[in-house]
Amino acid sequence: MSFDGAVIKEQGVTFAIAVVKPYILHSSDKEKVRASYARVFGNMPIILMAQNSHGIPTYDGRRDIVNFLAGIHPARIPWNRYTVS
Repeated sequence: MSFDGAVIKEQGVTFAIAVVKPYILHSSDKEKVRASYARVFGNMPIILMAQNSHGIPTYDGRRDIVNFLAGIHPARIPWNRYTVS
């Protein structure tokens, strides 16, 4: 499995972002998906991010982190490609 994501440390909080398909944010399995990324990112808050057809991101997760990310342009996030076997 490969996915795009990022690890960010801001204001003393380290958290991860995982890019998912938009339907995941409305799925009843959303928390299972989030938990699956813990195998990669460990015990840190994991934010799920999906983009609409215009490239506008929607974040899901801890409210304070989501509010922070809402003010950041996605191009400023240090994205990486992760591969998990």
